[in-house]
Formats: sequence, C-alpha cells, structure tokens
Amino acid sequence: MLQQTLLERILESALSRGGEFAELFAEDKSRTHFEMIGGKLENALGGREYGLGLRIVTGINSFYAYTSDTEEAALIQFARSLSAMAGQNDLKAAVKLSQRNYEPRHHFRILPSAVDANEKLQWIRDLSSRAAAYDPMIRQTVVTYMDEDQTIQIANSEGLLTQDRRVRTRTSVNCVAEHEGEMQSGGHNLGGLSGFELYNDVNPDELALKAAQIAVTMAKAKHAPSGRLPVIIDNGFGGVIFHEACGHGLEAAFIAKGTSVYTGKMGEQIASELLTAIDDGTLLNGWGSGHVDDEGTPTQRTVLIENGILKSFLVDRFNGKKLGLPSNGAGRRQSYKFAATSRMSNTFIAPGTSKLETMISETDYGLYASSMGGGSVNPATGEFNFSVNEAYMIRGGKLAEPVKGATLIGTGSEILKKIDRVGDNLAYGYGMCGSSSGSIPAIVGQPAIRVSEITVGGRNGGESK
Repeated sequence: MLQQTLLERILESALSRGGEFAELFAEDKSRTHFEMIGGKLENALGGREYGLGLRIVTGINSFYAYTSDTEEAALIQFARSLSAMAGQNDLKAAVKLSQRNYEPRHHFRILPSAVDANEKLQWIRDLSSRAAAYDPMIRQTVVTYMDEDQTIQIANSEGLLTQDRRVRTRTSVNCVAEHEGEMQSGGHNLGGLSGFELYNDVNPDELALKAAQIAVTMAKAKHAPSGRLPVIIDNGFGGVIFHEACGHGLEAAFIAKGTSVYTGKMGEQIASELLTAIDDGTLLNGWGSGHVDDEGTPTQRTVLIENGILKSFLVDRFNGKKLGLPSNGAGRRQSYKFAATSRMSNTFIAPGTSKLETMISETDYGLYASSMGGGSVNPATGEFNFSVNEAYMIRGGKLAEPVKGATLIGTGSEILKKIDRVGDNLAYGYGMCGSSSGSIPAIVGQPAIRVSEITVGGRNGGESK
C-alpha cells in the first residue's frame, strides 16, 4: 500500500484549493468467481484490482474521484485537480497522519489463494451433482463460488491512518424443477468473512438438497390464495423483509435527505414491543463484518430498535455531519470506485422466546413462509412487495399443503407493529445489497416471527377457513 509521507502529500494537495476535509481510500483486491450450470463450468473469472478513491468535503457538498494510476506524480496531480473543483482559494494545509491499529478478531485459517482451483471446482461440482440427483424433476442447476482477498488503507485530513484485511468466501446453489409444464426455482447459500475453512464443517447436502427440495416442492404445489392473512415468516433469509422494508429507511443517507419514513421519529414507538433489531458489524467472521468500516471508523454493534422504540440510525461520517451525529461505523462501499455512505452490515431481529411449533399451533388459518425470495421497497414510504420461495398453508394449527406464487405486500411500519410472536431460533442469510455505494456483502437475519395480518398476493381469489 502507499507510504505515509505520500498519503500526507496527497491529502495536502486535495485541500490546496480549499475544502474542510479530505479522505483517501486505497484498495488492493484479488477475486475468484466460478459458475457451473448443469454440471459444466460456464464462467471462470479471476483477477486483481488496485486503485484509490479521494473525497473532499466542503460544507454539505462532497466531491469524489478515483484512479488506478499509482505513480506519485500522477496521484498528486489527481488530488490537485479534484481540489480545484472543490475550492477556489490557494491554501497550504498541513496533514500529519497517525497510525491507528485495532485488535484483530476475525481470523482466516485457509487463505483462498492457497487452495488449488481444482479443489474449488470439485467443491461446486459435487454440489451440482447432489442437487441434480435429488429428483428427476430437476431440470437445471446453477452453482456459484466466489472468494476475495481485500486489503484497504484509509487516511484522512484529521490525521487518521488505518487499514483492514477482509477475506470472504461464498457458495450458492440454485435449482429449477419442472412439473406439468411449470417451472419453479429454489436456492440456498452460505458465506462468511472467512477463508476456505468455512466449508470444513459443512454438510454439502445442507446446501445442495435444500435448494433442490424447495424447487421440487414448489413445482408440485398449488397456487397460493390471496387476501389478508396471518403469516409466519421463518428464520434466516426471512430477515430480508426487515432489511429492505425498514433497514434502508434507517440509513443516515435517507434520514439526512428527509426521504425516509423514519425521519424525525427517534425515540418513538415504531414497532411491536416484542421487536428488537440490531446491526452488528463486529459479528465474528460475519459475512458483512470488518474491523473498521470503509471510512476507518471501528465497526460497532448498534441497537436500531429496542422493544419497538427507535433508538439509532446507521450513520456514516458525511451524513452524520448533516445530522449532527457521530459515525457508528456504517460507512461502506463496494470498492475504491465508490464514495462510502451509510449502509447495513449484519442486520437482524434479536431472538424472542416463542417456539416455531407453538406459533403454528396457535394459528388457525394462515400462511407459513419457510423461505423468502427477492422484492422491492420504497424507502420514502416503506411500501414493499416480496415473493415467497417456499410456502405452506396453515390449517387448524398444523402445516398443510405447499403453495406457490405467494407475495407479501404492505409497508414496513405496518408489518413491524403487527408482529405478535418472535421466535427463539435466530439464523442468518447471506446476500449482496445494492445501493448508491455499490453492491456489498450483508447478512440478513431473524428468528421466526408471526405477523398477525398482512396482505398476501396469490393467483386464487381467497379461501374460506
């Protein structure tokens, strides 16, 4: 990475025409990506990416640019050019950096670079064959593997100099099953801030057969009814609803613009008293974890909602300045090509005391959403629309027939207030979250929850009890 004296010269050049604050983000990242379709390797990508991004802040305005040219003279000219955009005066700003270290807590035992490519390919080939053999109805399998080794260096005009190393791996399995001319898909994945040791204790069937089972079950299922129903959303990736319908609205970028439904509601009851929600960037080897965020602030465990009361937002430096709030380690970005902004890391609903079996037995008629899919949300209103990958009807307090095509429709404020049971079976799902600072790894998680009533979209016009 760059020498301290050069970093100081770049930052001084960045403020040479004015500006209140300058920040440099340097990145050196190696990445591998394999995709196997139908047991055949279709994509194999790998490479190394190096570059740096520079941000200058003046009042409530920020200016950002990036480069992959690391020659000293080019970097100084790069900083001066951005400075000319941000200021109008000739100044002499002195910057003295001080190294800030942290106690390492995320450890990587088997670096992906030390694992032969053939071993990685055999891993996904095995998953593909297991999934394909699950049932003759399986028509297609797609298995992907990725790993990356990222070293970052962050320096700013307030004297901060720090770095972090993040090693991540992730595998996903997706299957398509066909029944009577209709296709249905199912998926399952695993990821972590971890080396190849992530897979040491993993039963391949947990990945492969879960994806295949969802696809086959849903292919044979009848279409879901529509109407207002109690819905039980199971653990793990079920947390995607909270992530999308509420979590984004708690990011300071939306709060500062006044475009979030939660603007001005700090300290208010916004959810059921049973609900406590947390964003934890310190989660040990968590998929979305790090020692510091992408602005150099130590990651934190932030309680967003406690017993239904809004307690905190997700705050980065720039938007925190607008709000008069300190950063809580939520500044994140995909790479040096993006300016950091407030983002979630590992966001989940804390466990409660209810048992999933009890929730089901106490529900006379409703829907059990075992596995959630994707969807969309409007942060300004909290309105969302999410598909359910695997669902079953509940009749007389028991799980009944599987149903496909179910969609959950509503608003974040509505669903949060109508949670009347929170389970004790917290689990995590591993996804990629896209926003203004790019696509970043993020955990979504929750225990099983029951929503007393929510609109379910389906093909049928509804059913009687």
